[in-house]
Amino acid sequence: MKKFFSEFKDFIMRGNVVDLAVAVIVGGAFQAIVTSFINDLIMPFIGLITGGINFAEQFVVLKAPDGVVVDGLSAADATAAGATVWAYGAFITAIINFVIMAFVIFLMVKAINKAQTIGKKEEEEEPTTKKCPFCCSEIDIKATRCPHCTSEIPEEETEE
Repeated sequence: MKKFFSEFKDFIMRGNVVDLAVAVIVGGAFQAIVTSFINDLIMPFIGLITGGINFAEQFVVLKAPDGVVVDGLSAADATAAGATVWAYGAFITAIINFVIMAFVIFLMVKAINKAQTIGKKEEEEEPTTKKCPFCCSEIDIKATRCPHCTSEIPEEETEE
């Protein structure tokens, strides 16, 4: 049993498991922010453009129980009354949430990648080849004789 708990402790303390746990928690909090952004800031403008339609409340009653009138009810109230509803508006809202969430994550990753490259100079690679002044073939930078035309490369040419 002691070995089991030791293995469990080793598993939990791995860096990637802890990172994953932090990512899930932060992701949940971030989802609440994006959901609020969409529901409170974006959807009212979409509703204004579409003439006051609230996508989250768009649904079709597929079957209502006998004796129950569902006209004028919200999707949640119609479902609570026993009606079978097709809540396509909630699906459209979920798609909009996903697209905005994916776009925001893309922007964040792009910004993080950009921030990581700031301050890093691109290392210039030293050339490993040069051109023979006689036959214009590409040869090793340290060569003193061209392997193609067998000409001797002058000393000043080898220091390029």
